[in-house]
Amino acid sequence: MLSSWGVEFDPIDVQADPVARKEMERLGIPRPPGVALGDRVVHGWNPDGYAALLGVTYRPVKRFSPAELASRLDSVLEAAQKLTERFDATQMEHVPSERKRTLRDLTFHVFRVGLSFADAVDRAALPEEWFEEHAPSELVTGADVARYGALVRARLTGWFQGAGGDEFARTVQTYYGPQAADDLLERTTWHAGQHLRQLYVLAERLGVTPPAPLPMEALAGLPLPEALW
Repeated sequence: MLSSWGVEFDPIDVQADPVARKEMERLGIPRPPGVALGDRVVHGWNPDGYAALLGVTYRPVKRFSPAELASRLDSVLEAAQKLTERFDATQMEHVPSERKRTLRDLTFHVFRVGLSFADAVDRAALPEEWFEEHAPSELVTGADVARYGALVRARLTGWFQGAGGDEFARTVQTYYGPQAADDLLERTTWHAGQHLRQLYVLAERLGVTPPAPLPMEALAGLPLPEALW
């Protein structure tokens, strides 16, 4: 994204460079991604924040209605659920080189991201700790995590059916600052979608055939990061 704005920058791999990781921690960036300009930082995938920090004009992509985003989020979670079912217990312990997180934790995280939206709006807060949760010990196989995913989808379906229009006008105090609920829903949708993209890549590496192609129609027009990891 920064390159498309004509911004020169030095990319840093904090997983491979311990000194860079210490500097990231000093700046108060809890985890990648983040952008630093001197000692001023914006962490998390936050194009609006990056633009403000760097003094560039950013025109976000087309906004979608909450109903459209809810439908897209369910499509993403459905695809994740059906793919996750195909991973066995051994495959679920695979750790990709790009991110030190087991496939078991990654699949769980996709659904936890989705569930976080309803929880955050209900509580008016989104703590970062929710995204640091590991898969519970009883979720061992892909089928186990997929069943959890089914419960999350049912919870979200009920939440969206009962939500009034004012729900999406609420302000949620997130770990990266206050955000309107409708903006958080968009962020939740592409966040889950980004991890779905990763799951499809990992499935190919592990020789697992997805039950259906990646649902590009659910991702089209969302501000997904250019990089996969």
